[in-house]
Amino acid sequence: MEQEIGTWDSVLLENLSEDSFINNIHQRYKRDHIYTYIGTSVVALNPYHHISEHTLDNVRNYGDKGIFQLPPHIYGLTNLAYQSLKDHSEDQCVLLTGESGAGKTETFKMIVNFLTHIQDRSLCHTPNVLRKQSSTSSASGVPVHAHRRASSSCSGTANFIICKNRAENTPSAIARRQSPSPGPSQRSRTRAESIERQSRRNMREKIVDFDFSHHKSSENISTLIEAQAAAASSHHLHPTKSCFKHQQTQAQAQACTATAALPQKGAGNNTSPKYAMLSYAGCRQCGHSKCVRAQSLEKEECGGAESPMLLLRGSNSRLSSNTAAGAHQSNLSRGSCSNLVRQHSTESQPERERDRDRHSLMGSTQRISLYDAHKLSKVLGELPPPPPQSHHPSSVSVSVSPTPSASSSLHRRHKSPTQRLRECVTCADVFLEAMGNACTLKNNNSSRYGKLFDIEIDFRGDPMGVHITHYMLEKTRITDTVIGERNFHIFYQLLLGADLQLLKSLKLYRNVEKYELLRNTTAMEEDRLNFHYTKRSLDVLGLSCDETSSIFRVIAVVLKLGNFIFVPVTNIDGTEGCQVSNVYEVQETAQLLNLEAQVLINCLTRANSSNSSQEDVGSEMDARQAATNRNTLCRTLYSRLFTWLVNKINDTLKSTQREKNLALLDFYGFEVLDHNSFEQFAINYSAEKIHQNFVFHLLRSEQELYIREGLEWSRIDYFDNESICELIDKPSYGILSLINESHLSSNEALLLRVQQCCAGHPNFMTSGSNSMCFQIRHFANVVNYSIHRFLEKNSDMLPKYISAACYQSKLSLVQSLFPEGNPRRQTSKKPSTLSSNIRTQLQTLLAIVKHRRSHYVFCIKPNECKQPHQFDLALVQHQVRYMSLMPLVHLCRTGHCYHLLHVKFFHRYKLLNSLTWPHYHGGSQVEGIALIIRNLPLPSAEFTIGTKNVFVRSPRTVYELEQFRRLRISELAVLIQKMFRMYHARKRYQRMRHSQMVISSAWRTWRECRFGIPFTGRRHLWSLYRIAREEYRSLKYKRQVKWAIEVIARYYRQWKIRQFLLTIPLRLPPNTLSPLSTEWPAAPVFLADASRHLRSIYHRWKCYIYRNSFDQTARNRMREKVTASIIFKDRKASYARSVGHPFVGDYVRLRHNQQWKKMCAETNDQYVVFADIINKIARSSGKFVPILLVLSTSSLLLLDQRTLQIKYRVPASEIYRMSLSPYLDDIAVFHVKASEFGRKKGDFVFQTGHVIEIVTKMFLVIQNATGKPPEIHISTEFEANFGQQTVIFSFKYGGMSDLAQGPPKVTRKANRMEIIV
Repeated sequence: MEQEIGTWDSVLLENLSEDSFINNIHQRYKRDHIYTYIGTSVVALNPYHHISEHTLDNVRNYGDKGIFQLPPHIYGLTNLAYQSLKDHSEDQCVLLTGESGAGKTETFKMIVNFLTHIQDRSLCHTPNVLRKQSSTSSASGVPVHAHRRASSSCSGTANFIICKNRAENTPSAIARRQSPSPGPSQRSRTRAESIERQSRRNMREKIVDFDFSHHKSSENISTLIEAQAAAASSHHLHPTKSCFKHQQTQAQAQACTATAALPQKGAGNNTSPKYAMLSYAGCRQCGHSKCVRAQSLEKEECGGAESPMLLLRGSNSRLSSNTAAGAHQSNLSRGSCSNLVRQHSTESQPERERDRDRHSLMGSTQRISLYDAHKLSKVLGELPPPPPQSHHPSSVSVSVSPTPSASSSLHRRHKSPTQRLRECVTCADVFLEAMGNACTLKNNNSSRYGKLFDIEIDFRGDPMGVHITHYMLEKTRITDTVIGERNFHIFYQLLLGADLQLLKSLKLYRNVEKYELLRNTTAMEEDRLNFHYTKRSLDVLGLSCDETSSIFRVIAVVLKLGNFIFVPVTNIDGTEGCQVSNVYEVQETAQLLNLEAQVLINCLTRANSSNSSQEDVGSEMDARQAATNRNTLCRTLYSRLFTWLVNKINDTLKSTQREKNLALLDFYGFEVLDHNSFEQFAINYSAEKIHQNFVFHLLRSEQELYIREGLEWSRIDYFDNESICELIDKPSYGILSLINESHLSSNEALLLRVQQCCAGHPNFMTSGSNSMCFQIRHFANVVNYSIHRFLEKNSDMLPKYISAACYQSKLSLVQSLFPEGNPRRQTSKKPSTLSSNIRTQLQTLLAIVKHRRSHYVFCIKPNECKQPHQFDLALVQHQVRYMSLMPLVHLCRTGHCYHLLHVKFFHRYKLLNSLTWPHYHGGSQVEGIALIIRNLPLPSAEFTIGTKNVFVRSPRTVYELEQFRRLRISELAVLIQKMFRMYHARKRYQRMRHSQMVISSAWRTWRECRFGIPFTGRRHLWSLYRIAREEYRSLKYKRQVKWAIEVIARYYRQWKIRQFLLTIPLRLPPNTLSPLSTEWPAAPVFLADASRHLRSIYHRWKCYIYRNSFDQTARNRMREKVTASIIFKDRKASYARSVGHPFVGDYVRLRHNQQWKKMCAETNDQYVVFADIINKIARSSGKFVPILLVLSTSSLLLLDQRTLQIKYRVPASEIYRMSLSPYLDDIAVFHVKASEFGRKKGDFVFQTGHVIEIVTKMFLVIQNATGKPPEIHISTEFEANFGQQTVIFSFKYGGMSDLAQGPPKVTRKANRMEIIV
């Protein structure tokens, strides 16, 4: 392994600062080490060129090791999430963050490749480490010990045991031991040496140490041998680097190389043509990063000569071995389907799988392009006949002519569900990239939509299904392309890559300039070649020919709709109208849609047309309105096609069973352009919410957890962008809410409204009095937004009559895209705006991410020039700062990487200690956890036990802890197997012994009956026979008597049950429909349970009849009574007296007062819930002051009882608590929130004879107004806020009887108010 530069993990930097952090990633970036860890997060720099390290060997290596055993890589983080899902059975999520052009899309592809190929390593690496250890220990007779930690909190050593003689025979294993690394502490070195000496004294084997402390690790023996074999074979490989642009210039050279590499006749050379061109890196001429997209196909097409014959040899037993040899010599021309043949042939050859897998992943942008099963017959039919065979005596000539049906079934038989899923996932990414990616000013392959890949993984670790969710497709790019950027890739691929027959059927021209939507944009040569992969992906995804044709027709319709030219005309009545000047475009578009041309013209030029073929239907529109409808139709058609494709892919990739999910989130990056409009506003708002999720869950919540758990912690400062998110999405006053206000008719009014509501916010700025812009200080930068067309883009809705016209299309796909156009479908739902959809989608997305364990990948753009090995220090520093990477480094350095609840930690790791496994009979769980930690060969300082959680400091400690657990589980599995085998053998022995005894007994009986030779000491067999016969008769009679008794008892029991059920209505007392009646007829003892259930059912039926007799008013009163019972039963002594009295509510008949009717219209308090004259207790003296209390559905009012003048009006949402005593008093305290009103007036204290009723009704009013119930506090002492001071209410029971009880005595003493009841 080549020497690494810098520090793998930024947490281990000696002098940690922002400068040292940036310098570390700079030094690594110069040597193409683009990945650096921050704890368990990854910082990835865009190299802007291909790095040939993304092979299947890397997938195997990182899939077998911990995250810190190999150099930093995106595979390491992905494997950590994958292993966490398998080990802990909890959902995971990998989030990719970074601005546009930082490399998120390519990183996303690498993660998907890793997850779909990680299980392939099990096919080649059958013997694992545990198996080697167990076999070694069984051979030598020495028990296997777990590796012990030999470093500080940031280091660890894994010792793998190998037999001495085997270790001596492999000197390379000794040479690959741990190398010295810079800067280990003396204490760590001393502990490592002492542990190593102790382990050597206890064991006689040779030990190979893996040092985790300095990020250097060695392979085990099997991996080492494979690495040496791969290194030896790499000398025979001749890399050919070509991209799409330079492919033609090197195609002949590759063909010559492949021909030269063929084995000669009679030679013993074992080199196959498919190994001649397997090492691909990037284009040596242009260094294009997308060149690797074609590398897999080029390799497969050049190496596909041997594959068809190998496939047939693996499936047909009649073929001889020389058929494959002939296939090696066949010189096939480059075919479009040879890729598929090689794929399926290698899948049927397990002995060649290792060589195939080492080179199956050739880059971060690799695309596996395969035809479906029905194409295999075509490939085999086009193959040339095999060349003449060698005249070797052992060679046998065999001719094969496969039929299409046989080849198709053969193809399906050799494809596993995992391989099929892998192909579909890759092809789905290919087609979605063509449909949703475009070239922008900052990124040549920018994803113009957000996507969430939810990969379902079963308990074995196999991917079972994928669900794709897409967010916010930038559909405005279709009609409004910025100068210097391009439209979506699919348009250029279709025009340049489709053959003439397809273009003719779609009525398209190859020239890009002929289409208005692509005007002033350029097409590239790779568009022509990429269409080949895009079209293949549809076949692999299982789309039929009709569906594929419909997709291309819809894309062609979008292109041709953009060419419609509307010419303004003036009608006879003086109104303005328009006509389509290029009618031929309309006719061709209508033919593609299978729609009448006049219907298409009417829906675009006439408003509210009835979708008929008549010309004078509906009101005419001017040219500007018609052009707007045309652009809206283009955007809607494309975006709905994209959604339909995603749903179709989900149907193909869906899993039949619910499994654990590993989600991959690739969302928009932060964008700042010269002209920022509504699209950039939505994109940057999404980036704000994603960053807010990172800040909240990783920086804020983690530190709050440390404080709650009682850990010593010094706060780490960070920037929280919560205020920026509130500025945008705050209900009623956020910018997204203001955009949706219905009274706004122009963008100028919107800007004025935004400035009025957001003025004074620290993150909102205006751009001047005459400027139509506003500025927002985002977490990454200050962005100036132009308000132009904000409202139009937000309400980009297609008129219903256009949808109805499109629904008339005979094309089934178009009909499914416009379901609202169906005349039978009546929808009164108002269409949602784009801003509402953005907010809803982000809330749903963050709710999904919230409940999963998140792993972050921070993608950084090193320069703006898109050039390799250029490092813009200021640009990188800016990204490091706004991503909050330094607070994250400090948090990982001083905090804990992992925590688990006490219960979960104990149950997960109790098997590591003999005192806690299988049952712990000691003290508390905390003591058991301490026993487990003390027994581990790990530093105790790595663990901290909090009040509810156990914290682990280092990720390496977590890895070693899991390794110990895996080893222990392996030992327990062996123990279970041993006990089961012992049980199985013992049962078999007992059965054999019993059989032997039966055979012996039968043989002795036969001998006695046959020869009359009784055994010594036993009576004669005939006497025994007579006794047995009499005993048999007696037993038979007893059984018959017992049977008769059971029959009689059963019939008697059934008769009693029937009598009881039939006589229940007759024995019920009269007038028993009251729910209070508890009378019920007696039942037999054996029917006690049935009688109890019937009685309960009967009582519920009576209650049901009783409730149905209520009207709405009675139901409301019953609801109030039930609420009062829930609140006060067994808590308030005076509740029992209120049960029999109905809640009247309006005791003073206020609803009929004319003066009140005038007043309530002004305050919106028309409906009176409660009105009565009560006593308000003075705060200073405790005297009772009569006052009229009115409770409406929205507020609490205190009025003068004579003049009805309002003294206080408190909104119901301002009251958050009501306090009472548990005694017989009638005093209640209403607590008001600490708002301006609450700070000025404080809480209210009332005394009324209807205290139960008023508190119950106030409870329901507050619950209806705020959506959550207020707090009801019942205690003998509680606090109340009297303006600027806090007073303690103390209730004391005076010992008086109920009859002699009078009004309570209230006294005020300083800040204490005593009430004697």
